[in-house]
Amino acid sequence: MLGRGVATALGERDPTSLVAPEVVAVTREADLFVLNLECCISERGRPWPAPDKPFFFRAPPRATELLVHLGARCVTLANNHALDFDREALLDTFHHLAASGIAWVGAGPDLEGARAPVVLDAGGVRVGIVALSDHPEDFAASRDRPGIAWADLRDGVPDWVGTTVETLDADVVVVSPHWGPNMRDRPLRYVREAAAELLGAGATVVAGHSAHVPQGVEGTVLYDLGDFLDDYRVDPRLRNDLGLLFTVEIEQGQPRRLEAIPLKLEYCFTRLADGEDAAWIRRRFRELCAELGTEASERDGRVVIDWA
Repeated sequence: MLGRGVATALGERDPTSLVAPEVVAVTREADLFVLNLECCISERGRPWPAPDKPFFFRAPPRATELLVHLGARCVTLANNHALDFDREALLDTFHHLAASGIAWVGAGPDLEGARAPVVLDAGGVRVGIVALSDHPEDFAASRDRPGIAWADLRDGVPDWVGTTVETLDADVVVVSPHWGPNMRDRPLRYVREAAAELLGAGATVVAGHSAHVPQGVEGTVLYDLGDFLDDYRVDPRLRNDLGLLFTVEIEQGQPRRLEAIPLKLEYCFTRLADGEDAAWIRRRFRELCAELGTEASERDGRVVIDWA
């Protein structure tokens, strides 16, 4: 989340200083680094005219310097903040990302563009990415209006999503849904049902987000990635100041291993977690995985799930 307090920090500091070098070393080591961008990137627009909307996140154009520094090659925009400053700012977001060589998915200038997947090369592997959000409906793109790829997952996975996943010409398909309510450490039933449908349609990995805290893993479904960089108030029970950076190892088109690296999210600054903080998030993540029938171990300070 690069708006609000993070946006202020981006204006006052070198953008590359918002994430510790040891974290950047991990993100840049990956053949492909993808993240959910929970804001628009613009200097224009007005707050979205929804009377019950409490937060509006807009990052300055130099936010792309941080994304490039992290090695991000693709961001997902299907979420409830992409249009925080209306469609004008969303169109600016496309422009700034394109100018920085960063692909995006989950939003577009029209319905077709918003739903379109992207396919990127990752060390010789063709990775297809599909993104969608189950809220808010008023952000949805239409045939002649910019917006996000909205899908009402409470009624099941829409046909267009399943068709996109089934027909995508890629070695690996990652589906990245923005689903469920904030500040929940366990997925709701409809989220689990949607995840099963996505796997059935051919998704290799499902990597969700929205809750702001990591949830457990079931099969190759990561129900929530949690946060990576933000300025949010800390919930003392859920500890959203602790996160995980997820790496997935793919061999011959199949996911072989997941590693989760503990993070400490300070105010507008992210570093590797250590000591009791790292132990807490490792322990909590393993407990959540165990509830879903997934065995996770600890190796070299990371949580590891061996899929094969």
